[in-house]
Amino acid sequence: MKKYYFLAILLCSVILHAQERYFLNSDTRLYTSPNTSAEFLGYFKYGAEVQLVSESKNGWYKVKADNLSEGYIPEKFVTTRLNAADVKVRDNENPLIEGNDNYYGSNHLFVLVAGLKARAQPDKNSKIKEILNTGDPVAINYLPKNQEGWVNISGNFSDEYAKFTLRKFVGKRPDFNTLLKEFDKLDVTNIQERKTVGERLVELAWNSNSATLAPAYQKYYEVVKQINDPKLLADTELNMIIAKGLAKHKNPEEILAFVKKSEFVLKGVKTKSLFLTQKDLVKIFGKPVKKATISDECSVYLSDLFYYYPDLEASVDEKQNQAEITKVFINENNKLVFNANATLDHSVSEKAFVEKYGPYIGASIKAPHLYSIQLEDSEFKIEFRDGKLFNIEIFFYC
Repeated sequence: MKKYYFLAILLCSVILHAQERYFLNSDTRLYTSPNTSAEFLGYFKYGAEVQLVSESKNGWYKVKADNLSEGYIPEKFVTTRLNAADVKVRDNENPLIEGNDNYYGSNHLFVLVAGLKARAQPDKNSKIKEILNTGDPVAINYLPKNQEGWVNISGNFSDEYAKFTLRKFVGKRPDFNTLLKEFDKLDVTNIQERKTVGERLVELAWNSNSATLAPAYQKYYEVVKQINDPKLLADTELNMIIAKGLAKHKNPEEILAFVKKSEFVLKGVKTKSLFLTQKDLVKIFGKPVKKATISDECSVYLSDLFYYYPDLEASVDEKQNQAEITKVFINENNKLVFNANATLDHSVSEKAFVEKYGPYIGASIKAPHLYSIQLEDSEFKIEFRDGKLFNIEIFFYC
């Protein structure tokens, strides 16, 4: 009977710990045994979450870090909640950055390589969850000492959010000028290494001041010409044009003045700004292919009811006889008019678009061929496919 009673208590304890969340109220290290003189596996930063593997013994817990490594930490650093009164013990050898450094708000490091694959599990064959760029900040609460060890770059235990990469691929933020010098020192015949460093340069430039984009692409273009791949050449030349536009980017007031009187022309009918009546919408396009009600938690749309056509999508208030355009697919019938001298229609190529509107657009290396132009409470999202204008979406801010 006593045996079963003991097992019941043990089971309740395990369940209780499974329900609790535990955090570290100080910097500390993950030790191989319960002794600060022992070898250690890695560094924890204040605020890191851990999972308890065993009950406290002699002032130590055995824990699991978010990269799934197990080891020991002092019991005094474990808490179920953090607060401003915590007296943090700093570990001056801990490489992790505490946060609020103008790049990221919590514990983090930066990606050191181009096109970093973040995986669902600490396994090279695991599913790729995200591709990260040089200079991207990543949330890290536990950093293994071993450069070949895996690190969780989501700062989260949850399988839904956890992402893993190797320790050697993250560190202090790369310096743009240092990378430039590194590129220039490489032998011009070492094409592969020049390409590797060139890719890091352009990715870091996208994560830096837009003024660095043009010099980064100038260096990278030297290698691209050596490789002589037609698609890579075309993509790089397009990005060089984008870089020139972003370097001369207009201020928000100038952009808003430019788009203030924008309106669509749909099958020859002008909308009033981005609106028309529900009756006119049906008159022009007929009955919608589909109607659907969406959840609009931010209340940014005219209505929760949406009409879907092959050519466009609209938020519709049937009672008020109003329709607000949310997406238009560009073809010979549909276009967007900014003003008398600026129109986006099916004849506009991507290259011509970025040459003309570069100073007005937003762009990202992570979303190639997708551009934005700011509105007052929203923005135009302008997508090109195969060099041709595909659709224009009005994206509302929550």
